[in-house]
Amino acid sequence: MKATYHKYILNFKQPSGTSRGILKTKETWFISIEANGQQGIGECGILRGLSADDRPDYEEKLKWTCNNIHLGLEELYSELVEFPSIQFGLEMAFKSLESASSFQLFPSEFTNGTDAISINGLIWMGTEAFMKQQIKEKIEAGFSCIKMKIGAIDFQTEYNLLKSIRKEFSKSDIELRVDANGAFSVDDALDKLNYLSELDLHSIEQPIKQGNWYEMASLCEDTPLPIALDEELIGVFEASEKQKLLQIINPQYIILKPSFIGGFKGSNTWIDLAEERSIGWWITSALESNVGLNAIAQWTYTLQNTMPQGLGTGSLFTNNFDSPLLVKNGKLHFNKNLDWNFNLLI
Repeated sequence: MKATYHKYILNFKQPSGTSRGILKTKETWFISIEANGQQGIGECGILRGLSADDRPDYEEKLKWTCNNIHLGLEELYSELVEFPSIQFGLEMAFKSLESASSFQLFPSEFTNGTDAISINGLIWMGTEAFMKQQIKEKIEAGFSCIKMKIGAIDFQTEYNLLKSIRKEFSKSDIELRVDANGAFSVDDALDKLNYLSELDLHSIEQPIKQGNWYEMASLCEDTPLPIALDEELIGVFEASEKQKLLQIINPQYIILKPSFIGGFKGSNTWIDLAEERSIGWWITSALESNVGLNAIAQWTYTLQNTMPQGLGTGSLFTNNFDSPLLVKNGKLHFNKNLDWNFNLLI
């Protein structure tokens, strides 16, 4: 068995705004494992400035992982606790190696093309005109759930945008989620949540910055609007700490990004702990290429969570890999008649 790693830069079709700035490119890494004439491919989806493993020794750790691939998945996974994106890339690569097809990791009705996954339509931050244009496009494309990133332009403008959607579409027509990415201050967060609750929103992700457990706990207790933890889960490695976080904050929902929290195994730990406390959850991708998105989508389908999932469409990048994934009427489909094109990398 031998393994190699490759760096790949994904280029956005247009700069994409977040509360942490404008994204023009996205760095990702691939692990390739070869054994007995078979090849397994995994993606290590790191997001600089946000991932817990955004560290100077990241590539060094990837090299170490490939040099020690003979140790096997279980031992490598436990050695890579502080590198969740590499854990996930390894899980994906080993699963790929075992599969009849490198990209069919979890055979199901989804990969057969007979069922699809409901997803939310993502509205990126930008000017009011740009956000309105995106909203219109998502509604016309048949999405019944829209997620809007807020916190980049002034709050009143964002509120008015949401209000304009609600004037035209009721709660039963369109589910609205917002993601503040920690943009609210502790002092004004509850006031803003009260204001937003008038719009029949489904939930708000990460209203205040991660790490303020007791302030977030207070918000979750008093909020008129369900709160979902997202960035809060990043960098919480030990099961006892995960348990402690959920016990203290007691959110309404948690959002699971496998690349950020140790892949399938790490996500399943969070799911088990959440369900013990009647905390809801859904899965979200994190700007992976179609390789990572494919793995996340196939695994997500097996969980049979009926809520719209936060699975990106892979259409954000100019140089993504052709894949069988496609979006139609607000759902992610797998068209088994479409081929992969992964020659850009190898």
